[in-house]
Amino acid sequence: MNWDQIEGNWKEFKGKAQAQWGKLTDDELDQVNGRRVELVGLLQQKYGQGREEAEREVDSWLANN
Repeated sequence: MNWDQIEGNWKEFKGKAQAQWGKLTDDELDQVNGRRVELVGLLQQKYGQGREEAEREVDSWLANN
């Protein structure tokens, strides 16, 4: 799966993202709207992660969906 598929079907994947990262609210995920950069930034902010760590998490999540 590639990120274009995630972005195009964000409503479906939003619930999976919230299950993965429970600190993210519905409103925050609505603002992300499938944009990878926005999701990485939000993970950095909410979980205090560095950019590389957040990107690895997103990549891992993508590989498992």
